[in-house]
Amino acid sequence: MPAKKTTRKTPEPTLRHVWLAGLGLIAVARREAVATAKEAADRLQAAREHAESLAGQAQRDVLGRLADVREQGEARVDRFSAEVETRLQPVLTKLGLKQPARKAAPRARKKPAAKRARATPVRKPATKRPARRSRA
Repeated sequence: MPAKKTTRKTPEPTLRHVWLAGLGLIAVARREAVATAKEAADRLQAAREHAESLAGQAQRDVLGRLADVREQGEARVDRFSAEVETRLQPVLTKLGLKQPARKAAPRARKKPAAKRARATPVRKPATKRPARRSRA
């Protein structure tokens, strides 16, 4: 027996076929839209985190540079202050507003003094007050 070849005819599209194709299209479009929205939200979150890390890094860099500048400024102010003070010292000495600067001599260590016993102070006798008379 030879095998029969069956020829199938493609069914003609009906209103039901159009309806099912439309539902499939809507389901696929909805799934793609949800996936795209989720992907966009993930990218937005990643971009936000990246921006926060960059801002934090920039802040640390700026604070570090400000600390360096502050230290340099304080050192310069100290040097300037010392320079002004040394220049004004002779003038202030002449005006009598400041004692002339003495060079610090190396200090010799003093030997500890022997401890003395404290003498108890002598108490003064209490003064007597006259008694008050009551008015009656």
